[in-house]
Amino acid sequence: MNNKSKIYVAGHKGMVGGAIFKALKDKGYENLVGKSSKELDLRDQQAVREFFETEQPEIVIDAAARVGGILANNNYPFTFLMENMQIQNNLIDTALQQNVEKFIFLGSSCIYPKLAPQPLHEDCLLTSSLEPTNEWYAIAKISGVKACEAIRKQYGKDFVSLMPTNLYGPNDNFDLQTSHVLPAMMRKFHEAKLNNNAPVTLWGSGTPMREFLHVSDLAEAVVFAVENKFEDNLYNVGTGVDLTIKALAELIQKTVGHQGEIIWDSTKPDGTPRKLMDVSKMATQGWKAKIKLEDGIRETYDWFLQHAHSYKEVKI
Repeated sequence: MNNKSKIYVAGHKGMVGGAIFKALKDKGYENLVGKSSKELDLRDQQAVREFFETEQPEIVIDAAARVGGILANNNYPFTFLMENMQIQNNLIDTALQQNVEKFIFLGSSCIYPKLAPQPLHEDCLLTSSLEPTNEWYAIAKISGVKACEAIRKQYGKDFVSLMPTNLYGPNDNFDLQTSHVLPAMMRKFHEAKLNNNAPVTLWGSGTPMREFLHVSDLAEAVVFAVENKFEDNLYNVGTGVDLTIKALAELIQKTVGHQGEIIWDSTKPDGTPRKLMDVSKMATQGWKAKIKLEDGIRETYDWFLQHAHSYKEVKI
């Protein structure tokens, strides 16, 4: 690949796609293509085919998805299952038909079984049942991983799947109805701070363990995958380090400067007890995450403060 290779980043307006688009641009890639969901509905097979025929991308990065936290996954199971399959199937199949040189599919660590041995290795995929609170999204993403694997097996094409752990960073979704745990906490602590340090109620017991990856680190991993040949189909992308949700809450609380009480609502679900990624395969390839969680949270909060007047909300 060279800096004139035409690269299509699907979902380039989102947090992940935007970070990838920026990382590629910063690396000197000049021929980048992106379309907003208004310009190109990735659920529309014919529209996707016409777009590929016109643009003829050499590399495709699939960062487009219907995403959300526990609440959104629980409330909209069919939406999360069907729309994600439509988006990825159209992109994967059309990329194959149009002879795209390299396809990078992005998923999530939620593809792995709820009670899989820790840390989560790529080989544990499909070995037992999923976490019920996000199984719809997970099943869609698993089908994308297997589609890319099948293409490698049947056609010998350079299709690779990268599975990031929990992501956060600038341009995250801070809508309390659809956001993930870290940005939801950040907004809650910020608003409670403004409200005379009012108590903050958080879901669950605070005991589950989670790993967090800054979106800029993921973007660098994707650029690394663009520039290097991967011999296998599936690679975890994470830090290899986790902490309790309680410790995360206290770290965000300290960063925000909230001095009130934290109340844990144990009537709400905890989700998977632990979800730490085995990142040894990516390390063997030559890539490791760089951004420390404390630094990443501080940067994310700075971004949040600059955009607090217009929270990025996602409508289902």
